[in-house]
Amino acid sequence: MATRKIREIGDEVLTKVCKEVPKMTIRNHILIGDMLDTMYEAMGVGLAAPQVGVLKRIVVIDVGEGPIVMINPEILETDGEQTGEEGCLSVPGKSGVVTRPNYVKAKAFDEDMKEFVIEGEGLLARAICHELEHLDGHLYVEKVEGELHDTEYAEEE
Repeated sequence: MATRKIREIGDEVLTKVCKEVPKMTIRNHILIGDMLDTMYEAMGVGLAAPQVGVLKRIVVIDVGEGPIVMINPEILETDGEQTGEEGCLSVPGKSGVVTRPNYVKAKAFDEDMKEFVIEGEGLLARAICHELEHLDGHLYVEKVEGELHDTEYAEEE
């Protein structure tokens, strides 16, 4: 697969509502592979299709437990609350404090267009909420409490 250019804040594609994916195609398989490669290359935990310029309801997430592909995802239930630092590959070098549900239950389709339900807490719940907002043209900066601040990343030796 290949890595794609990550669109950054100010790019109009990030403000648009994405279209449902009616069926799996070769192009969608390639897109999903490219999205995973792009997310890993950028050391992110999630990536939504509009972040690579494609207006389709597809997100990929990996919080350290292996890749999750969600097509046409929908949140069914949320519970609790967590407040913490959040960043985004489309807002490089910045982060801010965001409050999100601590538990999320969502349904989506996998790469074989089989429906599944996923439940997540903590970072996974945060990632699901964050990525699904991209599909409706929203960025986390709309929810930041206080100011965005510069993020220091530790340089790898």
